[in-house]
Amino acid sequence: MNMTEYTPFQDPESLYVLNDELIADEDLRGANLLMAFTGFSDAGHVVTQISGELKDQLAGEPVAVFDIDQLLDYRSRRPRITFSEDHLSGYKAPSLVLYRMVDALGTPFLYLTGSEPDLQWERFSRAVLDLVERFDVNLVAWVHSVPMPVPHTRPIGATVHGNRPDLIEGISAWKTTMEIPAAVGHVLEFKLDAAGRNVVGYAVHVPHYLSDAEYPPAAVAGLEYLGAAASLMLPSERLREAGRAVERQITEQVEGSSEVATVVKNLEKQYDEHTDGNARRSLLAGDNDELPDADELGAAVEAYLASRDAGPQGGSQDGP
Repeated sequence: MNMTEYTPFQDPESLYVLNDELIADEDLRGANLLMAFTGFSDAGHVVTQISGELKDQLAGEPVAVFDIDQLLDYRSRRPRITFSEDHLSGYKAPSLVLYRMVDALGTPFLYLTGSEPDLQWERFSRAVLDLVERFDVNLVAWVHSVPMPVPHTRPIGATVHGNRPDLIEGISAWKTTMEIPAAVGHVLEFKLDAAGRNVVGYAVHVPHYLSDAEYPPAAVAGLEYLGAAASLMLPSERLREAGRAVERQITEQVEGSSEVATVVKNLEKQYDEHTDGNARRSLLAGDNDELPDADELGAAVEAYLASRDAGPQGGSQDGP
């Protein structure tokens, strides 16, 4: 049976509206495109922090706004709203926008960010490829984050993938072959590669016992990877300062518990064994190449550090 490649039945261009004043901007021709989507594995809230920092610190204008109502399943991923004593406020409407931004040195670039689509991935992918072709994008670089059994006391690593060997070789701390659940970023990377477009993706490694909370050092690493790939100077000083505060807090927590200190020490030993020497094995693999038990690696750390949210100075923001 001959397989026919699927093409969207509906016009991809009807998924978004363009800013007519910007689409003719010559400085966007050949610009680099950065991408970051929330809703997938956002360990350490890396994507959320990166997106917030770029939008807060850099001048940006929307180039294309996607029709989020066609792409999002609101009941499976409900937006946040605040109940304030006797009224509602702070409704955080989802969005998916392609911005024109300018870095600290005045270099323009494109930034696609927002909620990962739940629906119409093929149509959305075609729409993004059309925009890449319209602006003749030089390089597409995207970032997300994954929890890994690594200690916070070692340099933050990343798994790098794409079709640019100069941006990939020698960086990945973890190389293996396995089938994984796809994110829309993976699908876009696959299709961009097939279309002959330069593309690179960075999966930032976050210590798994810190993956549920904001971990600014990982967001800084993500910004550094994106900036280096796209030759951009991206803002990170606020995240660096926040990271120093978080690291001090973690150090106090670890020093206050011999059990936690032991687990971190074991993670350090495993990390060092896998990064020393010429033959680097997967950081996820144990001595018998099987995935380690999560309880064995860090349950004590997770339980102990999670208690900081229950303390008098660190209550959960979600509330009851």
